[in-house]
Amino acid sequence: MADKRFTVLDLIDIDLTEHNALNLHCIGGRKGLAREISIPDINRPGLVLSGFYESFAYERIQLFGRGEVSYLRKLEMEKNVTTIRQMFAYPIPCCIFTHNLTPNRDFFEEAEKAQCPILQTDLTTTEFHVRLMRILQDVFAPKKSIHGVLVEVYGLGILILGDSGVGKSETALELIKHGHRLVADDVVEIRCVSGNILIGAGANRIIGHHMEIRGLGIINITHLFGVGAIRDRKQVQLVVVLEEWDSKKNYDRLGVEENYMELLGVNIPKLEIPVKPGRNIPIIIETAAMNERLKKMGYNSAKEFNQNILKWIESDQARSVYFGQEDII
Repeated sequence: MADKRFTVLDLIDIDLTEHNALNLHCIGGRKGLAREISIPDINRPGLVLSGFYESFAYERIQLFGRGEVSYLRKLEMEKNVTTIRQMFAYPIPCCIFTHNLTPNRDFFEEAEKAQCPILQTDLTTTEFHVRLMRILQDVFAPKKSIHGVLVEVYGLGILILGDSGVGKSETALELIKHGHRLVADDVVEIRCVSGNILIGAGANRIIGHHMEIRGLGIINITHLFGVGAIRDRKQVQLVVVLEEWDSKKNYDRLGVEENYMELLGVNIPKLEIPVKPGRNIPIIIETAAMNERLKKMGYNSAKEFNQNILKWIESDQARSVYFGQEDII
């Protein structure tokens, strides 16, 4: 669910461009613009207009296309206002008309009485439905904020985590110098879309593409490296945890075992990279990104290495080496 009330006015004012734009404006029932949209779904009220109210999904946004508007005109010719009045007896969030269509006078009057907003868009019904569902899924998606850095490396979204001062921002800065892109620094807002896809973005759009580098201060990545060095959002596909080198800890040296981190119920591959002087962390992360892409293509270097070792042990050459050494002893 959304963190706060999402109203009809929020839907109209939401900042969207190009293929995401809804092109909405209010043509009636302005007193109800503060009504809450509580369910990320849409209803086509054709059956309701015909008088069938069982299982009426009144809590959803009501979408009117050419078919529904033609039926409204038929009701107007028959001077039948009963079904329209009964529909507005329910607490409908709003009614949206596509194709720049407008309802009849009776519909306007009943909507004004019920203080139900009437919105209009120039989009086709199908296109508007697709865009609105995409937006509602994003608004109502479960989300959480994480202290870290999100970068895109070779097309892979990598979330860099670690204790304060371990070098997350410096590592990201070096990756940007190598031609990769910054999504968010310091605070990353992650949303779970469609149940299993994590989308990360900056928690604040205004300061999202700025970085804090200790000893240098705040820098603007867009101004320093250009618009090609940033992007607004990216799917989180790999988590890299930077930690201070601990000589007592056994680190994975083969990479055969897969480690995961759970975020909003989704398991994401996780790597733990120890940091100490002399280690080139950005190069390691670049290699990890390429290796993860190979895994997604069905090739696992660590498992292949392990299988080759087993084949070598079972080969005649390995047995001859073993028995040769035994004879010398």
